[in-house]
Amino acid sequence: IPQLALMKATCQGQCQGPRRHHTTPPMYLPTHFAETRSETLQRILREHPLGALVTTAGPEGLDADHLPFEFDPTAGPQGTLYAHVARANPLWQRCAEGSPVLVIFRGAQGYISPSWYPSKHEAHRQVPTWNYEVVHAHGTLHLHDDERWLRGLVGRLTRRHEAAEPQPWKMGDAPADYLDAMLRHIVGIEVRITSLVGKSKLSQNKEPRDRHNAADTLDARGQAALARSMREAS
Repeated sequence: IPQLALMKATCQGQCQGPRRHHTTPPMYLPTHFAETRSETLQRILREHPLGALVTTAGPEGLDADHLPFEFDPTAGPQGTLYAHVARANPLWQRCAEGSPVLVIFRGAQGYISPSWYPSKHEAHRQVPTWNYEVVHAHGTLHLHDDERWLRGLVGRLTRRHEAAEPQPWKMGDAPADYLDAMLRHIVGIEVRITSLVGKSKLSQNKEPRDRHNAADTLDARGQAALARSMREAS
């Protein structure tokens, strides 16, 4: 694609950084909070598709774009993420093809009061904390400025997120010339995942009775997703 080739030639070095893949978890990750179950990592990506795409913005340092991603676990050894950005967004101009990037997905999360632990009322040796699930997807960035590719991505994203609607919106509902114009205003993003690093901080370092009572309290307060994850944590 001539335009992308030109940007690759003029933006070398701005978004590339060292081309290395992480062989050890780069975030603080105590063993008892490490999430290694592939089904759990993939669930978080599916259920919480809004990811923070972290890139290097040249002399300005790091930057992040918040994008809804499509995750395909069958594309590549670790899976692939797909999204799109506005053509006016300098991200696609700044980052060279194959640049290393990080996408952060946050799952269920919430405050945990020490008062929810039965053991607190016996010894008073507990403090507040915050429980959460997070996945760091490391990979390489690839750009798509192709109408057919973009149309396919937007169609898949639409079908997924409109599925629960009584009358799902379809791309065909919009006038063809309007849709064509909208597609010209976006650029496709592909992140080929090289590693998924997961962290589930869900009170695994607490007594089972404390963890389960905290989960029951969350359930009663409408935080069913975090309560479920805490019960499933080992």
